[in-house]
Amino acid sequence: MTKTMKAAVYHALDDIRLEERPVPGIGPGEVLLKTLACGLCGGETMAWYKKSEPKVLGHEPIGEVVEIGAGVTDFAVGDRLFVNHHVGRVNSHLSRRGHFTRDPFYSRMKLDPGGVCEYYRVTAQHLAMDAHKLPDTISTEAAVTIEPWSCVLSGLKQCNIQPGDTVAVVGAGFMGQGFVHLAPLFGAGKVVALDFSDWRLDRAREFGATHTINPRSENAVEAMRALNNGRLADTVIVIAPVASAWDQAMSLVEVGGCLHLGAPLPPDTDWVRDGNAAYFDQITVTSRYSSDHTDTYSYIRLLEAGRIDADRAISHRFAIEDSAEAFRLLVEAEKSLKIVVYPHGLPETA
Repeated sequence: MTKTMKAAVYHALDDIRLEERPVPGIGPGEVLLKTLACGLCGGETMAWYKKSEPKVLGHEPIGEVVEIGAGVTDFAVGDRLFVNHHVGRVNSHLSRRGHFTRDPFYSRMKLDPGGVCEYYRVTAQHLAMDAHKLPDTISTEAAVTIEPWSCVLSGLKQCNIQPGDTVAVVGAGFMGQGFVHLAPLFGAGKVVALDFSDWRLDRAREFGATHTINPRSENAVEAMRALNNGRLADTVIVIAPVASAWDQAMSLVEVGGCLHLGAPLPPDTDWVRDGNAAYFDQITVTSRYSSDHTDTYSYIRLLEAGRIDADRAISHRFAIEDSAEAFRLLVEAEKSLKIVVYPHGLPETA
């Protein structure tokens, strides 16, 4: 093993540097993975979400085991693994009540040092809670979607979708496309994508949207009623992290329906609604931060069964040397979905 490796390091939104970092050492119960591919997440463009800088980018890697620590018996050198970047624990109040991702322990558990680097360390707790050997039927690129779209699956679990319900998704970036694509697995009938980009709306059609609305060129509420027999949507999922999008989403929910908040607003951002309507509309507002081990397990089984067209979601591929350009494209957020970085060189098919 080499002692140093390349890593893409975030210093600021416009300052992504390729640096040499030490290859992490492993201890008992741990493994070292060679990074085969790593997706970039839109959350990494939220400056307020960064806890400290500088930071190695990426939390959506797929890796191959290159070293195993003492006592590791379930995994071997050469295994291709998905390991969730955060993992929970069983013995806590929040975990016992099913809120694994809100237990402070969850966010403290991280891959070392990140995903957009040549090698990363996985702790014994990661291996115990949320590590999976991937079958040959799941491509490495498809596997890159396990972490982000497991969050989608986790969110859909909160929405109480009933068979045949009309589901609307406000914001058709990569995560929005995931909600569009997976909603029918939860019983959705009509699936309506809303976005200001006609390019993203076209992609939503490819991922299963039965209808699309561009609020920039038409009245979204009138368009929803026109396509849905005069009714609004039973469930509305809002991905766009701006208060105006949340207002738009709320205006699209039918009485007795569900509004699911799929991404947070920046801290100290007020979101206010009419208190009288909040009582009489009987609209349930839900949210779900990240995904836990039950969600990733479910997603991997759906992926293996061919129910999810994950490969289609990969829009751009970059070598690690071009990480700054990959991140610029992520921030631009126009004609792109999932952007993948390859720390050991682009695959021949790319």
